[in-house]
Amino acid sequence: MTPLTTRAARAALAAALALAPAAARAHAVVFPKTSAPGAYERYALRVPNEKLVATVRVELRVPEGVRVTAFADVPGWTLAVRTDSARRITGAVWTGPLPPQRFVEFPFVAANPKAATRVTWPVVQTYADGERVEWTGPEGSRTPASATAIAPAPAAGGAGPA
Repeated sequence: MTPLTTRAARAALAAALALAPAAARAHAVVFPKTSAPGAYERYALRVPNEKLVATVRVELRVPEGVRVTAFADVPGWTLAVRTDSARRITGAVWTGPLPPQRFVEFPFVAANPKAATRVTWPVVQTYADGERVEWTGPEGSRTPASATAIAPAPAAGGAGPA
């Protein structure tokens, strides 16, 4: 290899290594990350695909105390709503194609718990090759579940010199 080729190869390797931690941190996330107690909130589950094969299925489990009331249609995806014996929505399963290096958002509306708390959103992502990634782990793990803080909004105006 020539010195120029060697430098180019090293630069490409350095760029790939710099991007690797970002890909490792990518995971299924529910937004917003904070919401008010008792509020009806428009949530969105954002799912990236970092693999070289398509994501074909995404499953969301609804946290205890959260009451989902509606889902938005997502073009190209089919939704199956899961309910318990009382017909409370306990989860959702979307099936469809998510090509590599793309993301999809699944919007839904839910009523938050009335008291301040932290809710976690377990998600299972399935790829066309059969691999399943369970985004159900604790914060800081390799596969963390997304979490939303249910807390009152800070008082407007704040304290400060007049």
